[in-house]
Amino acid sequence: MKNFEYRTATGPADGLEEGAVFLAGGTNLVDLMKLGVATPDVLVDVNRLPLHSVDELADGGVRIGAAVRNSDLAADRRIRTAYPVLSQALLAGASGQLRNMATTGGNLLQRTRCRYFMDATMPCNKHRPGSGCPARDGDHRNLAVLGGSPACIATHPSDMAVALAALDAVIQVDGPAGARSIPVTELYRLPEDAPERDTTLAHGELITSVDLPALPVAARSAYRKARDRASYAFAIGSVAAALRVEDGLVSDVRLAFGAVAPKPWRAVTAEDALRGRPATPENFRAAATAELEAARPLRDNAYKIPLIRNLTVAILTSLRGDVR
Repeated sequence: MKNFEYRTATGPADGLEEGAVFLAGGTNLVDLMKLGVATPDVLVDVNRLPLHSVDELADGGVRIGAAVRNSDLAADRRIRTAYPVLSQALLAGASGQLRNMATTGGNLLQRTRCRYFMDATMPCNKHRPGSGCPARDGDHRNLAVLGGSPACIATHPSDMAVALAALDAVIQVDGPAGARSIPVTELYRLPEDAPERDTTLAHGELITSVDLPALPVAARSAYRKARDRASYAFAIGSVAAALRVEDGLVSDVRLAFGAVAPKPWRAVTAEDALRGRPATPENFRAAATAELEAARPLRDNAYKIPLIRNLTVAILTSLRGDVR
């Protein structure tokens, strides 16, 4: 591991110089440093900043501090009651030990687990722009079918971020240019012309909190994750959903897909196809199919299309309950 300087942040403005990165739980960053993929000159520990609380907002929503641990957030009564999809997504991620360390902000900023990115000796446009994307012809079974590009087909690994995308979450950040708010769907970038950049954050910007709006549909929500083994595994496909049905018709719906794109994929086309329509498995399937028409699978990952479609039908049907 490369030598680095370590210091404790006294405010969001710390860590602005080139080569400095923020450290919270370290569950992803430290692994990348051990592998030689991340080589920061300075680690700026933000754990002493006042970012550890979950607070109710005046409009009925919730503000989650960026340093709130995943295990604490998953267990929070307000989250379990008003936003169960978020609690379920958190509990589906990693292990209990990792959830005890991992933070809200750090979870959002995880790097991809694409094997070529995780190996510093391999060509990869994410850590050496212009070196190529060997995954396209190599091991891409768990990589993107939506939103990828010739430069990169990596998938975003966070379960929590998929739930937040379905919940219209807004990310609060602070940095050299001051504070700003970013809808979570705009926090992440598709690879396009700069595959090395995962997010729209500028250097030195620190996530301070995540705001969840008061969203009545969210109380009836859930998260489903398919993976290669029963626990402690990243998704091969996941769906976050919230559904409200009145008189047999879909009055409101929120959908987001995970493990299929370089960012959490908000399924707007599917949502639009469902609102005002009968809440039937046939309509759920048709809406998912419409969303997945944009998919561009490669040799070994076309299975993700029927997987996501089936997960969508299953989760919406379960949320529908006894409606006929």
